[in-house]
Amino acid sequence: MTTHLKIPGLSLPHDSAELHVTGQARYVDDMPVPAGTLHLAFGLSTEASATIDAIDLTPVRQSPGVVKVLTAADMPHENNASPAPLPEPVLAEGEVHYIGQPIFLVVATSHRAARIAARRAKIAYTSRPALLTIDAAHEAGSLFEGGPVIWSRGDAAEALSHATHIAEGEFEMGGQEHFYLEGQAAIAHPLDQGVLIQCSSQHPTEIQHKVAEALGLHMHDVRVEMRRMGGGFGGKESQGNHLAIACAIAAQATGRTCKMRYDRDDDMVITGKRHDFKIRYRIGADAQGRILGAEFLHLARCGWSPDLSLPVCDRAMLHSDSSYYIPAIRIESHRLRTNTQSNTAYRGFGGPQGMLGCEVAVEHLAHVMGLEPTDLRARNYYPAEAPFLSTHYGQEVDDSILDRLVPRLLERSHYAARKAAIANWNAANRTLKRGIAMSPVKFGISFTLTHLNQAGALAHVYADGSVLINHGGTEMGQGLHRKCCQVAARVFGIEPDRVRITATDTSKVPNTSATAASSGADMNGMAVKAACETIKARLRDFLSTREGCPPEAIRFCGGKVHVGARELTFDEVAHDAYTARVSLSSTGFYATPKISWDRIEGRGRPFFYFAYGAAVTEVVIDTLTGENRILRADIVHDAGDSLNPAIDIGQVEGAYVQGSGWLTTEELVWDGKGRLSTHAPSTYKIPACSDRPPVFNVDLWDEPNREETIYRSKAVGEPPFMLGISTLLALQEACAACGPHWPALRAPATAEAVLAACARARGDEA
Repeated sequence: MTTHLKIPGLSLPHDSAELHVTGQARYVDDMPVPAGTLHLAFGLSTEASATIDAIDLTPVRQSPGVVKVLTAADMPHENNASPAPLPEPVLAEGEVHYIGQPIFLVVATSHRAARIAARRAKIAYTSRPALLTIDAAHEAGSLFEGGPVIWSRGDAAEALSHATHIAEGEFEMGGQEHFYLEGQAAIAHPLDQGVLIQCSSQHPTEIQHKVAEALGLHMHDVRVEMRRMGGGFGGKESQGNHLAIACAIAAQATGRTCKMRYDRDDDMVITGKRHDFKIRYRIGADAQGRILGAEFLHLARCGWSPDLSLPVCDRAMLHSDSSYYIPAIRIESHRLRTNTQSNTAYRGFGGPQGMLGCEVAVEHLAHVMGLEPTDLRARNYYPAEAPFLSTHYGQEVDDSILDRLVPRLLERSHYAARKAAIANWNAANRTLKRGIAMSPVKFGISFTLTHLNQAGALAHVYADGSVLINHGGTEMGQGLHRKCCQVAARVFGIEPDRVRITATDTSKVPNTSATAASSGADMNGMAVKAACETIKARLRDFLSTREGCPPEAIRFCGGKVHVGARELTFDEVAHDAYTARVSLSSTGFYATPKISWDRIEGRGRPFFYFAYGAAVTEVVIDTLTGENRILRADIVHDAGDSLNPAIDIGQVEGAYVQGSGWLTTEELVWDGKGRLSTHAPSTYKIPACSDRPPVFNVDLWDEPNREETIYRSKAVGEPPFMLGISTLLALQEACAACGPHWPALRAPATAEAVLAACARARGDEA
């Protein structure tokens, strides 16, 4: 195959790479605004659970630069920012449910003036008991959906009664702040008909919908434009609704452009995080190491409102089998309502929590059995050949490659030799202990809400042969726009630099789904392909008629169009088609096939396919201080027939580091009143460049997707995040080297947690 036909598959730079490194990439806060633009800030609750008895906003209104102050009573129509059926008020209505909840809105002449004024309100509260922790909410029975959700297959308790070996325990994992480099931001421009919103959002259509509701308008009166985000990770799927609505309401009230951005402290205090979980498990295997059954209890802190917690917890349940066939399994999920930030989407969307719970249980079972963990895992992978086996929710796993991918990784990483060397090291060293572990990934790709699995696109070919495309996905640094340009270039057989992409715009492509669930390239790439193929078919028909050549004999490649023995440039064909009045514009649409899902029953095929991968991580710990380091990481990840290997490898590297950060340094802490203590970079520690492994080997699995995705590629946004699980397992192995007992390392594995696990391994504490 010639290179120009393999444009998807080339390692091309991000479409905005030069703008990023030169500082010229324009984000929402960089956009020019008209003279007289107003700036907004929320006045926030200082109580975790209380009724508002009285509120005096006179000092706020008298603060310099303040133009207007709005409360819930000033909302003209809907006061609701929720992505879920249950409402979530933009501004509190008589009561507050967490520290940081917006109560009123300040509109001022500058960002600083608005923030200063917002702190001058005098609010009288009657405090109520607050539920702040998982244990407190569980004990109080504070649940969304009225009770736990239970999915099962077979009789897990009966299966466990026949197990030769059983491991049981409790595992805690913390939440995670998104820490996108660009904070939440939005601008609203009042128009003569409706409003234009420019925002940093993964879900422009939801912004459009919520703003229209708030203003009492139709969706066609609200246009939302989104060029790029400085990171999202799920934190801009629903959490930006508040800012966009606030700006739109203020713009309507004042007739002036209104802008809002959160400072980092406000961003962290107001917005939701990854859900922290407590998981209780019981898992058993026969004498040969075949898992017979497992029971999992998921306790998830959801925060004060549902947001996206229900589907997040569903996906945690869906991934509770991780990569293993478990014949009898029971999963009970409690979605706990607490007086903390409303937790939300985060890369992996519950999948990491469900998988981590299973991997810790399997690791514990291997410890109980005295078996090498990689051997126990290998005996329980879903089979790669027929007869295929089904998951606990009824989807047949017919695309597993772990039986080949994992051995390749173990061989390339010299796992066995290094494990033996580490055992010798640990025997000879009292203070520094090392650990090595492998963890696999099987991650389902698609939205679990079936109707979201659709995408649209718009393509134009201009008379000079240049191409402009638009689609419903959003660019947050992951390279989606570059991949879609490569798709268009391949269809027309032209160089990628002939294709330009415009900002995501609800007036160009309507009714879009969020760029989430790792489906951005899968769905929008197919929609772009469909739009371009329609135009290409028109060009073929035009040339076939003009040249007397059958359509199948006309080829587009290398910037040329071959019509029989004649060769034309693509520019010439575009120009001639234009003068012949051939339409050179088309929409494209794609709906993911083969999927159906009943979340109440917990049955169906929620995923189009699975993405696979595996990582081996080596670490070292200091048993006197708990300090630890990642020494080396080896990864083989399945991206199908990669659309852009350079971008995909970058995604794998970033996801691994982010996943490792979740499980090591990133600790969220609330005080006894519900105030977030880790609300700034000074107190919340994301991984830095120095935290990446000094030896970092990443390979892509070289096999096309079995399903008919865009050029047989696979999603690569979320699946590699779970590769970071190997870091926690390696740290646990290092702690286990301190003594014969199970160390029960919690996450995040901070220095304090590592010290406690070492003590448990020695038997110094229960």
